[in-house]
Amino acid sequence: MLRYDGPLIVQADRQVLLDERHPRANEARESLCRFADLVKRPGDLHTYRITPLSVWNAAAAGVTPEEIADCLVGYSRYDVPASLLDDIGRLTGRYGKLRLERRGDEIVLVTFDSSLAAELGNLAGWAEERPSGTGVFEWTVPGERRGTLKQELIRRGYPVLDLAGYHQGESLPVELRERAAGGRAFSLRDYQERAVDLFYREGDKHGGSGMLVLPCGAGKTVIGIAALSRLRCATLILTSNVTSVRQWKSELLDKTTLTEEDVGEYAGHMRDIKPVTIATYQIMTHRRSKDDGFVHMHLFGDRDWGLIIYDEVHLLPAPVFRMTADIQATRRLGLTATLVREDGREEDVFSLIGPKRFDPSWRTLEAGGWIARVTCNEIRVPLEGAYADRYASAEPRAKHRIAAENPAKADVVRELLRRHRGSSVLVIGQYLNQLKKLAGAIGAPMITGATPYDEREVLYDRFKTGDTPVIVVSKVANFAVDLPDAAVAIQVSGSFGSRQEEAQRIGRIMRPKPGENAAWFYTLVSEGTKETEFALKRQLFMTEQGYEYELVGGSGVAGSMRMEAVE
Repeated sequence: MLRYDGPLIVQADRQVLLDERHPRANEARESLCRFADLVKRPGDLHTYRITPLSVWNAAAAGVTPEEIADCLVGYSRYDVPASLLDDIGRLTGRYGKLRLERRGDEIVLVTFDSSLAAELGNLAGWAEERPSGTGVFEWTVPGERRGTLKQELIRRGYPVLDLAGYHQGESLPVELRERAAGGRAFSLRDYQERAVDLFYREGDKHGGSGMLVLPCGAGKTVIGIAALSRLRCATLILTSNVTSVRQWKSELLDKTTLTEEDVGEYAGHMRDIKPVTIATYQIMTHRRSKDDGFVHMHLFGDRDWGLIIYDEVHLLPAPVFRMTADIQATRRLGLTATLVREDGREEDVFSLIGPKRFDPSWRTLEAGGWIARVTCNEIRVPLEGAYADRYASAEPRAKHRIAAENPAKADVVRELLRRHRGSSVLVIGQYLNQLKKLAGAIGAPMITGATPYDEREVLYDRFKTGDTPVIVVSKVANFAVDLPDAAVAIQVSGSFGSRQEEAQRIGRIMRPKPGENAAWFYTLVSEGTKETEFALKRQLFMTEQGYEYELVGGSGVAGSMRMEAVE
């Protein structure tokens, strides 16, 4: 029954439709995103889904079932199904029903819910039931089972509130500098201070584990460094590549009282284990053959780490998941721009790293000038001639690559470079043959995973100084590359429908800029192909953050763009 002229259509199957044409759509989206995930956006009706994990992350952030109900009812166009509100109440109620507590030297799983205790049974193989008082049900949990038990229980539909605490680890005298080593004044921004506070929670057993979600350019590295300085303990930092290792080290030496003797690199040919050690996921998961053990996993136990920081936590590989399950007594901080994982292992991140502690609106940070104002565009490029014939006769999986490598995209790239002459431009793609041809066509250097580190750094430095205004980059630029002056990104191909890749690539141009603080992102998509479907999925995360993609399409794209630029 029609109740109000609201922007939401709430369905009993936990799906919520948001009418983007409605004048209150933006405020409804901001409220809805606290507890629901965007799954598709055909036309003006965007579909969100309320999942157990989205509700539990909301509950961990302090969102109450009453606030969720107020959002759904207050913005809904029709009556909200009572069964859905009951369902949300039930899911929210599950958060905190199971708790891990410490009793002396023992870790104990506790619940006061007799029906839940009966449903769980004796947890054979996971924990041992122990006598308890009336109305209390307890199991003793071996320390090494702390993480795997949490994984098992969330798979059964019950998140565990871990209050068993953490050990301090090796003490490390470290402070944030009031003035950076380079002489610049330095202090945490308000939202960075709040993020650290929400993770740390001094005196609160909830503190010491969790994920902080912020856009690229908002200072996630600085927040990690501030958390390290607050805890003042030996810290292991895991990140995505050698470039990121060097960036972390540079920031640590610049913004803290740590010295070269305190910070070690465990990546590439370096094997330094120091009070703060920075390693890559790749080296942690290296093994000589698939039948051998992981050569460097010993790093987790080589010092008494008090904190482990997982940079780009959404990239966490399975072997590191398994090790993390065994070290739940160590504080854990996950940093990322998006918690989206295409392999569906978000529950493992929640269980083993901790719930989402901080996730500010990207648009709010943009309004404050902390990240650049990004304009997103999808340009539809015709697929013609022999490539169109190949596409028509190709197997389904091959179609994506044929569409992605559409040679007509080169003309559009050239036109965009003309339009943004004088700006620092990244041309980003998936396929090396395509990128090599493009680099030759536009006369720009190319960086891939095979580019030696020293050569890569020289090119990045030349890009930063403006000596090289355009570089062509493969997937190596998806993560943790500090290119603050990059103002334009042109995506010519990508990994199918990867939402996190889209967000990370846009993140390369989000660092604040002098002047108008503006940046532009272009994604080039072959018109009338499967690539357009993948593009819609790739854009979901950014759409959820309130960004819209302006669509340019049809034949003669480059020519029409030139006309527009002239006018």
